[in-house]
Amino acid sequence: MSVVQLSPRVQQLHEALAAFVEDECIPAEAEYRRELGEGAQRWTTAPQTMERLKVRARALGLWNLFLTREYAEGAGLTNYEYAVLCEVMGRSPAIAPEACNCSAPDTGNMEVLAKFGSAAQKKRWLEPLLDGTVRSAFAMTEPGVASSDATNICTRIERKDGGYLVNGRKWWISGAGHPRCAMFLTMGKTDLAAAKHQQQSIVIVPADARGVTVVRPLTVFGYDDAPHGHCEVTFDNVWVPAENLVLGEGRGFEVIQGRLGPGRIHHCMRSLGMGERAMELMIERVQARTTFGRKISEHGVVLDYIAKSRMELEAARMLVLRAADMIDRVGAKHALKEIAMAKVVVPSAVLAVLDRAIQMFGAGGVGPDTPLADFWAGMRTLRIADGPDEVHTRQIAQLEIRQHNARRASRQGARAPAKL
Repeated sequence: MSVVQLSPRVQQLHEALAAFVEDECIPAEAEYRRELGEGAQRWTTAPQTMERLKVRARALGLWNLFLTREYAEGAGLTNYEYAVLCEVMGRSPAIAPEACNCSAPDTGNMEVLAKFGSAAQKKRWLEPLLDGTVRSAFAMTEPGVASSDATNICTRIERKDGGYLVNGRKWWISGAGHPRCAMFLTMGKTDLAAAKHQQQSIVIVPADARGVTVVRPLTVFGYDDAPHGHCEVTFDNVWVPAENLVLGEGRGFEVIQGRLGPGRIHHCMRSLGMGERAMELMIERVQARTTFGRKISEHGVVLDYIAKSRMELEAARMLVLRAADMIDRVGAKHALKEIAMAKVVVPSAVLAVLDRAIQMFGAGGVGPDTPLADFWAGMRTLRIADGPDEVHTRQIAQLEIRQHNARRASRQGARAPAKL
């Protein structure tokens, strides 16, 4: 990918990050997996490989790159600039993002605290997250309702003894299994009588609070994604002080919309990094193997696979970068269509590339000897996470119709004869 349009500083960051990922993160992947071990140990281990790489990333100036220039705590980048760097980290998704303190769900949670948090909340929760000494989780999705429509959320957050009492069951809570998970940003309803989108609030629930139970880690196509995991969690009469309320009662949707817009772009760019690595593995594979008397790369269908993969990745990247640029210029609220288009197109495009790469590896492509099967599981899940394809597609169509009608009304108004 060309980075000539980027500032000299960001080009330097890109070069340093690319070298860090290729020369240090990717080679460390096998060691990291060995250190995690097996069974219950996987949920109590913080691999030393990761701690070593965190120190290295900080020394290289590759730390907390995700917080954009509007935040004093950030690296001073634009969303567009970070998007380019985020793709590089996606080449080693289990290692590089966390090593640079740029991994979900912490990035979104830190952005919420930086944007909406009180001074006390920033001191207590944001500072250790920025320092990389703790991790966090975002608790929204619930098993009993269709959480793609967040107005369905049933968890209750009720005033009690000068604070709030939290009761509910959540699942697919990424980060909840990590031994260093310190808190949950938790969404629930504070006022059932309020307007539909003003019933929800966000509170900070300490992970060690009485009544918080991590019921079980959930697997994604057989992967447990330890040590952070995707867990089912219950909140049983969990009391938190009033100062743990984020922004105010009834402002939960405002908080999560501020969190999800840039976060979706981050997911998309990391996905493209996985797609690029898969593309490289596929090309190396088809040049190294022979079938029916010639290299696999000489078969016409394989050339078609490679060409389609390149075209799909390039088209998807342009969509993401356009969305990132829109966020920079007019804000996430006015870039909803661009964000939604990227969120729908990118996972499907990368899935297609991964599928072709797996096909070229044959039986080896579905096993543990390459990252392809793991990447595929993550990409298939991303078509559901952060809003399923159908929700975003619906939003795209609604926005398109609305914008068309506004343009048409504007043209008709311009042609209308002036009244005397």
